[in-house]
Amino acid sequence: MTELKKLTIATRASRLALWQAHHVRDLLQTRYPQLQVELLELTTKGDQILDTTLSKIGGKGLFIKELETALVDGRADLAVHSLKDVPVDLQSPFALAAVLQRADPTDAFVSSNYQQLSQLPAGAVVGTSSLRRESQIRAVYPHLVVKPLRGNLDTRLSKLDKGDYDAIVLASAGLERLGLGDRIASRLEVAESLPAAGQGALGIEVLETRAELLEILAGLADPATTACVTAERAVSRTLGGSCQVPIAAYATLTDNAVTLNALVATPDGKRVLRSTRTGGAEEADQLGVEAAQALREQGADDILAALQDPSQPPADKT
Repeated sequence: MTELKKLTIATRASRLALWQAHHVRDLLQTRYPQLQVELLELTTKGDQILDTTLSKIGGKGLFIKELETALVDGRADLAVHSLKDVPVDLQSPFALAAVLQRADPTDAFVSSNYQQLSQLPAGAVVGTSSLRRESQIRAVYPHLVVKPLRGNLDTRLSKLDKGDYDAIVLASAGLERLGLGDRIASRLEVAESLPAAGQGALGIEVLETRAELLEILAGLADPATTACVTAERAVSRTLGGSCQVPIAAYATLTDNAVTLNALVATPDGKRVLRSTRTGGAEEADQLGVEAAQALREQGADDILAALQDPSQPPADKT
């Protein structure tokens, strides 16, 4: 066991991020009572820019840059993130030290007047911050109007309550973690809205040189969740995915067998490509690579290229 006596967790200052950081702090202090664990609250660029969609301002990495700076300059020892906000191609000097047990990975339908997406009338306005969600909603419900929704969880709910939207779609796990599960009208079936890679899981980031810290944090990792998100993140990594591309990947583990479903779509939902792979947990990364290659064979590269150059619409091969 290491001689570490004190650890500082870098976290965003939003209510949900603070819940996540406190959760990790409590886990650490329960497992290692001798540790003193403190929080360093930071505001990221992603928190500051609220009038533009993430895909237009550089993606979800904007939510971790300031936290990584705190790791590098020594103000913090570890950073806690929603795993879906962590870039899938995390580069040196950073390392993903542990993935915690996953909470509910589904998307939540939130509305004061309707119980599910299928009940919304033509022209109803649905808010979401995610191109992944937008593409899948548009694919099944082309009669709905999907509009961007930014801000922290409380801000998004406030916009719904003010009548700016008829319904909004959020991550179920975030609502539950803040005791807001009663706001969920229904949970979208995975077949209807395939989750983002890592959705519902928390990831802990450190400097890769902190061997003693990696040893401590390994005790918090959940092997089943780690296998599943490894497959999911391999899909996004292989396709070069970010929030600028509607990519979804969700895996489950049963009797050491990982079943992975992956999806790439156009933002308008007119083209939706899917692939499924199953294999052993030890093959999780390769399963993700194979699922991504299967999507490429269906034309995913056309979609990706068009999104990188919006002036060129993707070829419609359906």
